[in-house]
Amino acid sequence: MQNADDVVSGFSRTLTVFAVCLLHVALLSCNKASPTTTPRASSRTALDQLRRDIMQATQSPGVQRGVWGIVVQSLDRNERLFDLQPGTLLVPASVAKLAVVATAADAVGWDYQFETTIRATGPISDGVLAGDLIVSGSGDPTIGGRAGEDLSSWIAALRAAGIRRIDGRIIGDDDALEEPRPQLAWAWDDLGYASGVLFGALNYAENRMTVTVTPGPAAGTPASLNVDPQAAPRPLVNTVVTGAAGATQLLWPEQRPGDPFLTIAGAIPASAAPARLAVAVGNPTIWFANVLRSRLLAQGIEVSGGAWDIDDVRPAPDRTRAQLIFTHRSKPLRDIVQPLLKESINLYAESVMRLNAARGQLPTNDAALEAFSKRLAAWGIPVDSQRQVDGSGLSRRSTISAETVLAVLQRMYDASGASPFVSALPLAGVDGTLSDRMKNTPAAGNVRAKTGTMSNIRSLAGYVKTRDGETLAFVVMVNNFEGTGAAANAALDSIAVALASFSRNQARPSAGSSK
Repeated sequence: MQNADDVVSGFSRTLTVFAVCLLHVALLSCNKASPTTTPRASSRTALDQLRRDIMQATQSPGVQRGVWGIVVQSLDRNERLFDLQPGTLLVPASVAKLAVVATAADAVGWDYQFETTIRATGPISDGVLAGDLIVSGSGDPTIGGRAGEDLSSWIAALRAAGIRRIDGRIIGDDDALEEPRPQLAWAWDDLGYASGVLFGALNYAENRMTVTVTPGPAAGTPASLNVDPQAAPRPLVNTVVTGAAGATQLLWPEQRPGDPFLTIAGAIPASAAPARLAVAVGNPTIWFANVLRSRLLAQGIEVSGGAWDIDDVRPAPDRTRAQLIFTHRSKPLRDIVQPLLKESINLYAESVMRLNAARGQLPTNDAALEAFSKRLAAWGIPVDSQRQVDGSGLSRRSTISAETVLAVLQRMYDASGASPFVSALPLAGVDGTLSDRMKNTPAAGNVRAKTGTMSNIRSLAGYVKTRDGETLAFVVMVNNFEGTGAAANAALDSIAVALASFSRNQARPSAGSSK
């Protein structure tokens, strides 16, 4: 029989052994459950690094003094990854086109087509139209442009109607829309360029023409200007001088406030090859009528009268009694938005914005903007989160928040990438306004985004897949930066590349890593 001391001693040894075993099991369990970093900790570390990378981009040389609006949202997880002043109203430049396209498609559908008609005001006998030819437009921006056809089918239709001669005028009827004019707060020095053309009910070749500038015989002599015959009605003033051989060439158009003419200014070196300058055509209605008249003459159809804007015709022709000769229908909206977004064509955006106007209402800019704001509000977007005043984003009075642009991206997202909206966005390193950006990075062939470019304004908004295949929507806008546009683009691109490189499961390799 054991005595009490032996029992106590044995019991103590048993407890000691049991405690050691428990400690050993606990240590083994801890070792199994605690690698260097847990997956959740790794995810947090990667997300923290992403946020640091984005903030670092906003502090890059040249953009440190800028005002930023940034938001990054996971579409797959409905999770906000980053934001910086997401509700601040900023000038978006051409990123404004995203909301314009989205609301217009909601208003009229992707299959919508613009119509342009040709009518004759008199009888056709023995190949002669005894009257005027009236061309009535509805705002088609594509005729003769990147998303449209030339006038060949129009000429063929007139021939099919038996017309060989027109004893009358070619009249451009633009009354379906308000008169062409610059939109609110467009900069006057934009108006002479092809990017600042006026929009109207009738538009041809995107309302731009080419001026050829040829140097004079010696330095100090005037240069000469030449235009196509169809552009003859556009009054030009030439102030271009011939510079020394080998000097820098600098040419630009100026539509100075109050001037009825366009000034071509600058210098071209002596002995240089002729330079071609794309400029705005001025009145788009007169331009269209004159182009059509020139094409008719070139194709052997005589026209006795000139090219007219219907507003200048007195008495006004009776359109209700005119005979319909031809109806031209544009490509559907789904095709028009491809060059609109990829190439950022301002004329197309102004035209598409008008599609927002309520049916039966004259589609003025004001009517379109009112319906545009109501449509965004119906989507749950606060009315005070945007103050857009044009369709193209060319106005510095147009403002919008990053949060609002994100809401549009979320609404329009299509995981297949086949929707007209998503497929029309420029693809980094591949096409459109992003063709030369982000090449040889994880963003190339990945980031689909709309650019925005104005003096001291840069924007980028769209979609990107991370290294894990997670889809993110992002909006990055910066206003009033102090450096060059190239520096701002580099900062925006670095953010897009950081998003494309992001992985929740693995931290990005640090500098000097062999991975």
